[in-house]
Amino acid sequence: MKIGIIGCGAIGTLIAESVENGIVRCEGLILYDSDMGRSANLKKLLHIPIIVVESVEEMIRLRPAVIVESASQTAAKQYVGKVLGADIDLIVMSVGALLDLDVQSSRLHVPSGAIGGIDAIDAASLVGVTDVTLTTRKNPKVLDMDNREEKTVYEGDAKEAVKRFPREMNVAARLALAVKPVEVKVQVVSDPKVDRNVHEVNVKWKHGDMWLRFSNEPHPANPKTSALAAWSAISLLKKILERQV
Repeated sequence: MKIGIIGCGAIGTLIAESVENGIVRCEGLILYDSDMGRSANLKKLLHIPIIVVESVEEMIRLRPAVIVESASQTAAKQYVGKVLGADIDLIVMSVGALLDLDVQSSRLHVPSGAIGGIDAIDAASLVGVTDVTLTTRKNPKVLDMDNREEKTVYEGDAKEAVKRFPREMNVAARLALAVKPVEVKVQVVSDPKVDRNVHEVNVKWKHGDMWLRFSNEPHPANPKTSALAAWSAISLLKKILERQV
């Protein structure tokens, strides 16, 4: 069984390294990046069997057991239909793309990302979720800002948050998918006092309330995302492969 990776940036690299280190067991990797230099460089760093391809269509023809999209919302929108149409399991990291797509497939998998408790929120949504709020705090540098005082830079719904912050707000998209069609109210705060990505989730549902807080170290190679997001994909990848054995 081989794993395909679309996008060889910070998350794609960490997933590839998890295979190199034996955390995820497979026969090898198939890599694609729109920047061929990145996929070639990643291959040079590793010692496991790797095939670098020039297109996702070529990757699909090689029939990997699972493909992980870790590139961008644009890439996800472009390739979701093609991968699922080929009857291949797909993990989507750029979750915001799914808010614009109506995709129903047992082969589409969405990791929990930089938060937890999604299983509880999924369960509550079956009965009735009435209100969901997400407050995200990040250092101004992560948001490409330079404010010296705490500043709210966005208040609105999840769909618009993902459009304004396509790499920073996949958490909002993941929550929106879990409680759809209930609207997720999002606040993004640029806070120079924090050096972690902090997500606070408040859910009100028919039989109670949930308060969830996550304070995650930014990924060292890409501060716009949390390391936990990549590790959630690795955990999901392991489960999918184990089911296929």
